[in-house]
Amino acid sequence: MKSPLKIVLVGLPGSGKSTFGRQIAKELNFIFIDLDHLIERETGKKIKDIFGSEGEGKFRELETFYLEKTLDGHDGFVLSTGGGTPCFNNNMDTINKKGVSVYLDVSLEEINKRLLKDQTGKRPMFAGLEVGEITLKLKNLLLQREYFYLQSKIKLSGEDISTEHLMSALMGFFRN
Repeated sequence: MKSPLKIVLVGLPGSGKSTFGRQIAKELNFIFIDLDHLIERETGKKIKDIFGSEGEGKFRELETFYLEKTLDGHDGFVLSTGGGTPCFNNNMDTINKKGVSVYLDVSLEEINKRLLKDQTGKRPMFAGLEVGEITLKLKNLLLQREYFYLQSKIKLSGEDISTEHLMSALMGFFRN
């Protein structure tokens, strides 16, 4: 018997992991889990406050703990990870062993538009930055993280990011 489907979305900040994740979860009648929100709820602290008071190392420990707890403790879900989640503590290996990873490969131009439109205030990493600075930061993040993202079992790019395309990719994945 196959284990319940655990879909784990990875990609840069602003790639649509949370928005798309909610859509997919609704379509599949699965629960949706946003890893950052889970960490905030469980710790009672905002991510930016954990980074500020305890440092990135502590945050990455918490992130790995809650990632593993989620992957081990739930059946049939869609999980939106933080942009850096796959890049630390062998998290990408864990994701691929326990779930179906999906890389949302959105162009930097599109992410930039999304961040400028309404997201920068919600994302301390980009708050107060100009368009060129956001683009540069995104390029640097992609250089650092793409190696991990490309280990995903499924990759959806630009115009391919839709519920229909993911469902088709999942069916293809399970046929192989």
